Amino acid sequence: MSPLQIREDDLTGKKIADLLCEHLENMHEITPPESVHALDLEALRSPEITFFSAWEGDELLGCGALKELDSKTGEVKSMRTAKAHRRRGVASKILEHIIKEAQQRAYHCLYLETGSFPEFVPARALYTRYGFEYRGPFADYKDDPNSVFMMKKLA
Repeated sequence: MSPLQIREDDLTGKKIADLLCEHLENMHEITPPESVHALDLEALRSPEITFFSAWEGDELLGCGALKELDSKTGEVKSMRTAKAHRRRGVASKILEHIIKEAQQRAYHCLYLETGSFPEFVPARALYTRYGFEYRGPFADYKDDPNSVFMMKKLA
């Protein structure tokens, strides 16, 4: 078995397109449309977003992205683990990679938005484990009972 590798992704491969499509479909199954903040492939290609994918050999395990909000802050976006690889620590590895990247960029904090529904309990537990704390909306987000907002201060 190959070791897990996380790399910057140019979002041109079919496997990543399929995983992001599954991600968007799942978000729309769980969350009312006005509360879905997941980005599609085109939106993820914007210059302020760095997209990462996790692989074992040629098998895609998951993904995540770091969006620059300004020179001192970033936002975690598009965290997703492929169904076949859940509960293996893939999301932890991707989140660690994003936090490390944010620290290398000298960001002061990292923000994120996730869902408030029961399906998002594992995600919220992951973020809490990594030092993210609950807070109100940030950037262009509005207060929304279907959203949870979190922040982590970086050293």
